[in-house]
Amino acid sequence: MAQDGSVHLRDATAGDAAEITRVFLASRAAALPGLRRVHSDEDTLAWITHVVLPGSRVWVAEGEAGELLGFASLDGGELDQLYLRPDALRQGVGTRLLERVKEASAGELSLYTFRRNYAARAFYERHGFVAVAYDDGSRNEEGEPDVLYRWTAVR
Repeated sequence: MAQDGSVHLRDATAGDAAEITRVFLASRAAALPGLRRVHSDEDTLAWITHVVLPGSRVWVAEGEAGELLGFASLDGGELDQLYLRPDALRQGVGTRLLERVKEASAGELSLYTFRRNYAARAFYERHGFVAVAYDDGSRNEEGEPDVLYRWTAVR
């Protein structure tokens, strides 16, 4: 598996939609067993293709052989998505993607993550995000309680 130094970040293209969708689905299944599936794999691909890629700034992380290890998307001031292949965790890939998003931001970011995704919450907190609000799940399609995080660059 690729280590931090062998990871290449680039802007995503429309041709990345299928692989981004595979990473998204695999990551959620591994991190959140039992999460209610509200969309089919085909609908998720359509959402990535027609909403996420054209509507936000998206980066992909590739390993040495060009394999897609993860992706992140920035929509205005929100880190809208950050997902890694389950076998790419804890190797610096997520940190690299998050740093790219922070660099592209206006110095402030917000994001939501599910409350029970303790690994993601610990990751964001290690990178300076602070929990500012808790929701009961009525805000998202999955009905899953979540947390709003904020990050502000040190000036």
